[in-house]
Amino acid sequence: MIRLLLAAMLFVSSFLSFLDSFAAETTPFIIINKTTNKLAFIRNGKIEAVYPVATGFNASLTPEGLFTVTVKAKNPYYRKKNIPGGAPNNPLGTRWIGFNARGTDGRVYGIHGTNNPASIGKYVSQGCVRMYNGDVEQLYEKGPIGTKVLIIRSNESFYTIAKRYGAL
Repeated sequence: MIRLLLAAMLFVSSFLSFLDSFAAETTPFIIINKTTNKLAFIRNGKIEAVYPVATGFNASLTPEGLFTVTVKAKNPYYRKKNIPGGAPNNPLGTRWIGFNARGTDGRVYGIHGTNNPASIGKYVSQGCVRMYNGDVEQLYEKGPIGTKVLIIRSNESFYTIAKRYGAL
């Protein structure tokens, strides 16, 4: 009887470990830390990459919270000034990764490239998160629609933040 109970406990424990590893392998996670203007991409329970970013020129512009990627676009069109995708003067750069902040549909707030690489690392945007075009192209390929995006201000490491949110 004890052996049967131990075997059942071992089976349940193994099954739960399998589910945890399956979830970690299938759910990418992005953390943007406005304190450091850095973005971490987490997949398979590991921090795969950390990129420099630019965020809002004041603290309230780039929304904080947990969001979901809902829209992705290559060479996005810039609606505000009617600038076609791929144009050298397009401030959105080569990729758009939109998320549902503040009740929007992913077409207002996003992670995108830039035609002004000197802005990266600074607090200059109207609310979006800017990246170097080469970096956002990598992120675009790694993070599917449904990826969670956490935007936070913290002095903690990405590891600590990711652990707290279950991404590691």
